[in-house]
Amino acid sequence: MTPEELAKARILVTNDDGINAPGLDAMIDIASQLSRDVWIVAPEYNQSGAGHSLSLTHPVRARQLSETKFALEGTPTDCVLFAVKHLLKDRKPDIVLSGVNRGSNMADDVTYSGTIAGAMEGCLLGIPSIAFSQAYTHPHPVKWDTATQFGAEVARRVLAGGIPRNVLVNVNFPDVAAGAVKGTRVTRQGVRAFGGGIVERTDPRGGTYYWIAYAPGEHDRDEESDITAVRGGYVSVTPLHLDLTHEATRRKFGSLFAAG
Repeated sequence: MTPEELAKARILVTNDDGINAPGLDAMIDIASQLSRDVWIVAPEYNQSGAGHSLSLTHPVRARQLSETKFALEGTPTDCVLFAVKHLLKDRKPDIVLSGVNRGSNMADDVTYSGTIAGAMEGCLLGIPSIAFSQAYTHPHPVKWDTATQFGAEVARRVLAGGIPRNVLVNVNFPDVAAGAVKGTRVTRQGVRAFGGGIVERTDPRGGTYYWIAYAPGEHDRDEESDITAVRGGYVSVTPLHLDLTHEATRRKFGSLFAAG
């Protein structure tokens, strides 16, 4: 996509932290640096951890906040579908930008992430899609300026290079001030385990309930992974492929079953 094409592009912005999240303002800022035709459809409520889920068993309602901004009682996937298939059906978005998530989405986290899912749905609909996340360390403030300073240029380069069909791009900004960012690295999806647990509690009426206490666990030391890049102070850019087939095992099983 050329700079001229990008300036005229219609950009759809979504997220998973919800319509009132500060990261959504950061995402709108980034999108507005790229084009003046920016539409926002974001969840009414926080949908962190929703993954690539659809609301199939209950209706969803949309609330219009401005001419181009809507809150939807649904998941990030619902938001993208609503925008593409209904709200903007007469002129569909040219780009989907999802985020900026409060916290990183790296390694195995991408399978849980509603932020990734928003970009994933755009990708499935044939639209170039990028997910953005800002790493932070609790209880320190989130460094949104890092995302807004680097996000647009990352998007420009990715879109200029072209995103193949069935591929989305996952961008993570490091937990450092914008001036301390060391650069950008193109990475692979890393690996880390579930490091949380299940917290059991009792409600005022004596009933038992549980909190899923998610926390990232240990990870591998792959020098080309998204985790290593972000921890080293670099912006991580990771192309993700929607085809989950493991080719080596598919070929192996093919020979096993071919043998009868």
